[in-house]
Amino acid sequence: MKVVPTGGALGAEIQGVDLTNGLDDETVAHIRQALLDYCVIYFRDQGLSEEDQIRFTNYFGQAVEHVRKQRERKNKEIFLISNVKENGEEIGALGSHEVSFHSDLSYLKHPGTISTLYAVEIPSMGGGTQWCNCYAAYEALDQNVKDQLKGLRAVHRHYVEEQNPPGLIDHPVVRTHPETGQKSLYVGPHLTKYVVGMDRDESDDLLHMIYEHVNKSEFVWTHQWQLGDLVMWDNRPTMHRREPFPDTERRLMKRTQVFNADDVPFE
Repeated sequence: MKVVPTGGALGAEIQGVDLTNGLDDETVAHIRQALLDYCVIYFRDQGLSEEDQIRFTNYFGQAVEHVRKQRERKNKEIFLISNVKENGEEIGALGSHEVSFHSDLSYLKHPGTISTLYAVEIPSMGGGTQWCNCYAAYEALDQNVKDQLKGLRAVHRHYVEEQNPPGLIDHPVVRTHPETGQKSLYVGPHLTKYVVGMDRDESDDLLHMIYEHVNKSEFVWTHQWQLGDLVMWDNRPTMHRREPFPDTERRLMKRTQVFNADDVPFE
């Protein structure tokens, strides 16, 4: 196994590991450490079945069914992200449009921890995924801004109302990673609605400032997909966005999500 950093804001390629085989404890420990060190890791040229992807995910927690319901399928832990249509109906979620920066499932009390995404079909252009290093973005803030953010919480809510739990869910604007102890920004334009206790104009101004900051090139790395890529990321210190692609082209990705009942964001 070899870990090759991207040289960008975050991310590393893991070489020499075949995910169609079971992994020993030492290899799993090295992969986990690479994920903690680089926040996003990826494996090229993997010919994975759904069972392979679920087995790999379960080394790092419990793979669970997504809160957003999809049509009946054999492996409920697999969530399809696709613009492909069958009989006029999309087989997956998110279509072909841009999806702005977010951290998976932040609208839940127990948000996403680790996610994986496997490339089955990719378009000839567009559809890249960008990740933001929210550790680095937080560290680069002026101390007076850090002081301003201390203790603030923000409401997160999904635009598909049926996916939201009862009541409003809020999380710290700055959260602490439970394993690394590092602080990172934890708000994004796709799912964060407003800062608790501020009037809307003040909240909007603050969030806009943060979004402009995290979008700076020094904090963002783009993964250009190849068939057979499996990308794994830690949602706690990162956000990600999907670039648009032509709806005339097919894109099919298979995603898994780790659930951790003990992992509630804290400052």
